[in-house]
Amino acid sequence: MGSVVISLDAELGWGFHDLEDPPDDRVESGRRGWNVMLELLDEFDVPATWAVVGHLMLEDCDGRHADHPAPPGWFDRERGSWRDREDLRFAPDLVTDILRADADHEFASHSFSHVLFGGEETDHELADAELERAIEIADIWDQSIDSFVYPRNDVGHRDVLADHGLSAYRGKSPTRDGVRGVVDTTLRDQSMIVEPEVDEYGLVNVPASMFLFGFEGPARTVAESIWTDPMLELARQGIDDAVDADGVFHMWLHPNNLTSERDDRRMRAILAYLERRRAETDLTVETMADVARRVQGFAGTDVTERIDGQIPASGN
Repeated sequence: MGSVVISLDAELGWGFHDLEDPPDDRVESGRRGWNVMLELLDEFDVPATWAVVGHLMLEDCDGRHADHPAPPGWFDRERGSWRDREDLRFAPDLVTDILRADADHEFASHSFSHVLFGGEETDHELADAELERAIEIADIWDQSIDSFVYPRNDVGHRDVLADHGLSAYRGKSPTRDGVRGVVDTTLRDQSMIVEPEVDEYGLVNVPASMFLFGFEGPARTVAESIWTDPMLELARQGIDDAVDADGVFHMWLHPNNLTSERDDRRMRAILAYLERRRAETDLTVETMADVARRVQGFAGTDVTERIDGQIPASGN
C-alpha cells in the first residue's frame, strides 16, 4: 500500500516579484486560495507540506535587505510598485493559520525570497544566505525545517540543504505538466507513482508526481464541456495507483492557483475522493517529512543489517 503527499508552494507576491508582467489573477488570489486550502484540508483531515517563503513571516522590512547577497534589483518591486502592497509581501497571519490548523501540517521552507537555486546568478553564498535567513526566521517562530521546496522546482545547491540539517526536498516530476502530462499518463500509460530515494547528500528526494493546475485556460474549458476535468481524473487515477503500489503519489500546487470557485471545486473533489479511498483501504497520507523519516529509517536499517551480516551487500 502506498501513500499520498500534498505539498503547497506558499509564496503570495514573492512567486512573481521578479517577473516583468506577473499574472494579475494569480497575484491577487494568493490570500484567497491560501484560506480555501486551509479550510478544505481541515475539512477532510489531510495534513500537507506547506513550503513557506520566509519573508512572509516578517512583520515589516525596509525593502532593501542590504545584508543579503541577492543580485542587483532583486528587491526592486518590493520597495517600488509593491511598496504599499503589504498583503503581498507579508503574511504572519496566514502562517499562524497553518500552525493552528486542525490538520497536522508540516511547516517547510520555500526559501527566503524565492531565489532560483538552479539559476546562473545563484551561487553557493546566495543559496546559503537564502536558507540561513529562512531558518533564522523560522526559529523565531519556534519552528524547525525538515523539508524544502525549490522555487519554480529549480533544483540546485543540494549541499546547502544538507549543511543546514534539512532532510528532504521535492524533486522534479517524471511526468510532464499540462496537455503533455495528460497524454503521458492516459495514452502512454505512464505511472505517476514515484519512489523517494536518499541522494548522495543524505537528503530524501520526494519527487513530484503531478502539478494539479497544469491544464488550464481554454483547453480546460473545452475538456470539461465534452468530458470532465482532466486534472481531477488524473488525481483520482494517481490516488488509485497509490492504493495498489508501494510508492508515493505526490500532488502539488500553489494556493494562488485557486482563482475561482471552479478551482475550489476541483480541490474539493480531489480531497473528497482521497477521503473515500482512505476509508475503503489502508491508504495513508504523509507529509514530505513523514516520507523522509520513513525512507531514512529504512535505509538506516538496511545499513545496520548489512554491517551485522544479516543480508548480503549488492555488488562486488
